[in-house]
Amino acid sequence: MTEKVALITAAGSGMGAAAARKLAADGFKVGILSSSGRGEALALELGGIGVTGSNQSPDDLKSLVDQAVARWGRVDVLVNSAGHGPRAPILDISDDDWHRGMETYLLNVIRPTRLVTPLMQQQGGGTIINISTAWAFEPSDMFPTSAVFRSGLAAFTKIFTDTYARDNVRMNNVLPGWIDSLPKREERRASVPMQRYGTSEEIAATIAFLASEGAAYITGQNLRVDGGLSRSV
Repeated sequence: MTEKVALITAAGSGMGAAAARKLAADGFKVGILSSSGRGEALALELGGIGVTGSNQSPDDLKSLVDQAVARWGRVDVLVNSAGHGPRAPILDISDDDWHRGMETYLLNVIRPTRLVTPLMQQQGGGTIINISTAWAFEPSDMFPTSAVFRSGLAAFTKIFTDTYARDNVRMNNVLPGWIDSLPKREERRASVPMQRYGTSEEIAATIAFLASEGAAYITGQNLRVDGGLSRSV
């Protein structure tokens, strides 16, 4: 029986770490990239591969993919998580901070996607799941660089899907709202129709579904997981 392999970036804590735990529980071999030692420790706990490095470093990303291929021979799932980009009033964001936002929220997906897509084509398929934001289409001035570049990520995902769906390589975005890995504030909780924060485990369960055979006909989508905070048309 072929072992299924999942790589998760920026997964030392929060939603990325929860996704790694859930995928491992579902039987995936896991490779984890994190800028802290926590991702490497989690990978060791889960019997996988851990790389301490940055998802903004092509060399660190390549190391994760190369180690996974050397050990398991394939990559079936890539989960792209992210850290936090610059925040400021919209016209106070410097050119350098806009570039940092692009590195954090867009190139964090594009770079590892370049690495794994040829492997997925060769093995007959695979899936890429990007942790985005509920504010990608209804932007908030609280998270300007996230909203701008994750709306760009939605466009990238559509073009990627047009190009690679015929190879059975899927890409979808998960759009979390207020999740418990963020600081809890009463006004934020009250703004959610379900009247509560979501959990990292709920995001991980959504990711695990998109990684499963049950989601084999789902690609090019932006799936809101936000307690009704943003309602699609």
